[in-house]
Order: sequence, then C-alpha cells, then structure tokens
Amino acid sequence: MAFELFDLAGKRALITGSSQGIGLALARGLAEHGAAVILNGRDAGKLAAAAASLQTAGHRVSMAPFDVTSASGTAAAIAKVESEGPIDILVNNAGMQFRAPLETFPAEQWERLLATNVSSVFHVSQAVARHMIPRGTGKIINIASVQSELARPSIAPYTATKGAVRNLTRGMCADWARHGLQINAIAPGYFRTPLNEALVNDRDFTAWLEKRTPAGRWGQVEELIAAAVFLAGPGSSFVNGHTLFVDGGITTSL
Repeated sequence: MAFELFDLAGKRALITGSSQGIGLALARGLAEHGAAVILNGRDAGKLAAAAASLQTAGHRVSMAPFDVTSASGTAAAIAKVESEGPIDILVNNAGMQFRAPLETFPAEQWERLLATNVSSVFHVSQAVARHMIPRGTGKIINIASVQSELARPSIAPYTATKGAVRNLTRGMCADWARHGLQINAIAPGYFRTPLNEALVNDRDFTAWLEKRTPAGRWGQVEELIAAAVFLAGPGSSFVNGHTLFVDGGITTSL
C-alpha cells in the first residue's frame, strides 16, 4: 500500500525543458517510478541524447520537440501527443536566466524571460488541461524557485517571473481543482545545473551560498525527484495549489 502512493505505472508524463539539468533528472525519476515520459526541448541533438540515455536504462520514452513559448505551436504539439495517448502528468520545467543590473537590464531579455518562464507555463498548461478536464483527472507540476520568495541583485526580472509562476499555480488550482486536477509547484533552492554553472564555478558565490544555506551546500538535482514523484502520484490527491520548497532551508533563516 505504501508504494502504491508513489506508483506511476501506466501514466504518461510530459516534462518541458527536459534535455538536461532538472528537467532530465525529473524525467528519469518519474520513469523509475513507472511512468512513460515524453521529453521536450528545442535542441534536437540534446533531446535525442537525453532520450537515448533513458532508453538505455530501460525506460519508456518519446520526444515532443516544440517551442513552449509559441501558443499555436504548443497547442498543435499537445494535440499530437494526446492523439497517441493521454498526458496524465505535466511538469512545466522550461526556463531561462539572464543576469544584469536592473537599471541596465535589456528590454529584449525581459521579454524573453517572460515568454520562457511565464507564458510557456500558461500555454502548455492550458493546452494540456483542455484534455485533462474532460477526463476529470490530471497532475500539473510547475517548477518555481526560491526566487519566488527571495530576491538578490542582478536577477529582479527572473524573480518576478518565478513569483508569477507561484501565483499562477494558485490560480490554476482555483480554476481547475473542481475538475479533478491537482496543480502544485516545486521551488528549488540553489542546485548544480547548467543554468547555474557560472555561479557554481564562482568560488566567492559558492562560499557565500554555503554559509547562507542552513544545509551548507549546493543541492543535487536528484534531490528534487522525490518531491516530483509525490506531487505526480496518488499520495498527493488532496494537495492543491501548494508550493513545495526544496532548498536546504535557505528560505528559513537570515
């Protein structure tokens, strides 16, 4: 019975931005718990390599290479995926970062951040929910960030986008929970990923982070898997509109 609460056998999971980093780790974790995973990304080479790595491990995997920032492209891609079988679990992981002082932050990068980090969540979730709602069931997991709660210099626009993701998660719950959907978010702290490579290699920043974080270290992407499996599985049937922080305690102390 205990394992059944985390059993994803027979489920299909679409993970956006899953050719590397957190997205790929979550795809692997969901697959290890029985789900057939659908990888998404824009770089065909990276996507194929990621799919091959999961297939080599014996997992059921397919690819859906589409641009999550395009409303029409996303709708068409989701329709195609759904024609091959239902999407039971959606993980909105696609995202980007750009660092610059707020007073000189390029307007075009602001628009890119909004499109990639916020609009994509809206486009993909809406397209998937239109299929989930008639079925009366579905799991949507949005990847937020500790930056939905905290801020630091040079990433104010990123912080704004992740705050939007956190509140959009609440809004999705308000609209769709009555249709049998559970929509929640995971807010990772500082993890070793390609997105954070420059910070990981910055000795001063790493020293600051280790001192600032109660756990005293960077997170490893594998440490996000259990949270995703919980929110994707039967055990979270009455968890809705929640943001689960996986951050080594950084949001708990000054």
